[in-house]
Amino acid sequence: MSTTMIRRITAVALGASMMLAVAACGTTDDTSSSQSSSGTGASQQGYDTSAIKKDPAIAALLPKSVTKDGTLTVGADTSYPPAEFLASDGKTPVGFDVDLSKAIAAVFGLKEQTITSSFDSIIPSTGTKYDIGISSFTVTKERLRAVDFVSYFKSGSTFVVKHGNPQHIDSADLCGVKMAVQTGTLQETAAADINAKCKASGKSQLEIQSLKQQTDVTTAVATGKADVFYADTPVAGYAIKQTGNELQTIGEDVGVAPEAVAIRKGDADTAKAVQQAIQKLIDDGTYKKILTTWGVASGAIDKSEINPTTGD
Repeated sequence: MSTTMIRRITAVALGASMMLAVAACGTTDDTSSSQSSSGTGASQQGYDTSAIKKDPAIAALLPKSVTKDGTLTVGADTSYPPAEFLASDGKTPVGFDVDLSKAIAAVFGLKEQTITSSFDSIIPSTGTKYDIGISSFTVTKERLRAVDFVSYFKSGSTFVVKHGNPQHIDSADLCGVKMAVQTGTLQETAAADINAKCKASGKSQLEIQSLKQQTDVTTAVATGKADVFYADTPVAGYAIKQTGNELQTIGEDVGVAPEAVAIRKGDADTAKAVQQAIQKLIDDGTYKKILTTWGVASGAIDKSEINPTTGD
């Protein structure tokens, strides 16, 4: 997952529009820096969820461990636009995942709080620090051993280089290139697999740059520190748009797979409640409106599932 666009990069490198979109602080796991995504401030083109009504039957499915404080706490790596990132005030989480989090909370009759977290810390903390995790998690067998999942989106992965591909990167032969990926992501695992194949065939190995934030991954390519980055397709598209087309994709999208809400392993009640809330939002059209607002409707699904089949 996550996500801004480029934080911590100079206006010279990527332009003022990028800084406006994602200005300010980096990802932190310190809850003191988190802000409620339902607060005031820079909503930045988000979908208004205030009219969504509580569904008492669905809300009744939730355990007291979730409802006792009246708030649905959501772990998210807010460096992953357009899914989850910080608005121009540098503290308000926005994005289509954030809007969906707010919509789910509204169905439950709860307030929503997105807590800015490092991507690789969210799954281990789901069910303790956070009620759920929503941060562009691709469903994999490995992750299913740690948490239960409820699907809400589908996405592939895309390679991105500088516009014009000055390094002549070939997505079919990446041996020897400098590749940036976000730590803990499916793309990091894929990069390691590619590297192993290069090594086995006697070719030059990849120089894998594993970075904590997707914004830093994008920056690495934009500033020439890396030749290519690998990320979820919606994130790649947003990065290209926000950098004024200084970047471009190469090759075809790879491995379209479900993305899902992370829930504490074995918490069947929360999983069922989240699945029914998402399905309600799908059926009444709210879900599609949220995705359309952020330009990612192509990733819409018709049916939300608990622990969907993975492609790995």
